[in-house]
Amino acid sequence: MTIEATTPSGERMTLNMGPHHPATHGVLRIVVETDGEVVETCTPDHGYLHRSIEKIGECVEWPLFVPYTDRVDYVCAMNANLAYCIAAEQLLNTSPTTAVTVPQRAECIRVLVAELNRISSHLIAVGAMAMDVGAYTPFLHGIAQREHVNDIFERLCGQRLTYNYVTIGGVAFDLYENAAEQITAFLDAFEPEMVRFNKLITTNTIFRDRCAGVAVVSRDEAIAWGLVGPNLRGSGVDFDLRRDEPYGIYGKLGVRVPVGQAFAGRHGVVGDCYDRYLVRLLEIQESVRLCREVLKILPPPAAKAADPVGGWQADVTKVIKRPPKGEVHCRTEAPRGEMGYFLVSDGTKVPWRVRVRTGSFSAAGIFHKVMRGAFLADVVAIIGSFDVVVPEIDR
Repeated sequence: MTIEATTPSGERMTLNMGPHHPATHGVLRIVVETDGEVVETCTPDHGYLHRSIEKIGECVEWPLFVPYTDRVDYVCAMNANLAYCIAAEQLLNTSPTTAVTVPQRAECIRVLVAELNRISSHLIAVGAMAMDVGAYTPFLHGIAQREHVNDIFERLCGQRLTYNYVTIGGVAFDLYENAAEQITAFLDAFEPEMVRFNKLITTNTIFRDRCAGVAVVSRDEAIAWGLVGPNLRGSGVDFDLRRDEPYGIYGKLGVRVPVGQAFAGRHGVVGDCYDRYLVRLLEIQESVRLCREVLKILPPPAAKAADPVGGWQADVTKVIKRPPKGEVHCRTEAPRGEMGYFLVSDGTKVPWRVRVRTGSFSAAGIFHKVMRGAFLADVVAIIGSFDVVVPEIDR
């Protein structure tokens, strides 16, 4: 639980967590000022991982920027690919002469890989959070299941971390032979494993009490601070772009949205660390259901890549070299929440402006507010509950 920070009676102590502290989930420095065991101030210090990705987007051709989107969030690179490609397609569709229609099979494949990547991303989030508070075994169980997803992706596109798979107009490759059967087999084996994971940590009294009532973010505060994704829904805000502003085929799938409900029982508060943790677990279950639904409606493959139903890649070779002038903003629901792209075109084969909006940036911004008055031992649990990935901050 947290206590109200008071004026210190003695000298305060300043601690540096990072920039290489293992609990910071990346190269992130957090300056913590404490009065004994109570946090007085917490200041995130960013910039150690800055690589000028947005500026690079203004120096390469439209399709050649897709591999760089992998690096915006390497934990969910499929979703990062998808966000940029949908934005580029929306830009092309502002003019009838450059309009692009993504084949139906490609749309299904996009959702399939995005939800599989959401599963693997959330497994890292909940497993690392458990490890941060001292439970190492659940993290290994999460990593083991994530490896199965990586095996599928490796066979699909040759990569296990940064995929460069989703393209403007579709996907780079069609599903490999027996892919649907392998994905179904993974989902069937994965669900019982999540029951074991829940027995290990979710219902563990020590873990639950370490998270219940810690770093509470109310509904109004979550909205005011611009939180998105599971961090927003953990505070009881019922909003998900896949359902409320659907893109691709999400509108056909009936996405179910879990929200925080003080899951920790009488010790819990809506919007605490345990709510944010459990919302991600529930989203994993929903992603499993969505994958099964996509496999049911997946059109059979066609001989031609540009076939409007069974193809996997629309022909954008000519139109992408001379896109219409204008600007577009597109937002998608990535594992860490809203990932949006603002693109400006001057009609040439290179973007004039590329701007990325990510969930981790706003999540890191609330640290100094929610950590004030918390115990020093709770700092790592709070960081883990917000699932911050540093490349989303340092772009």
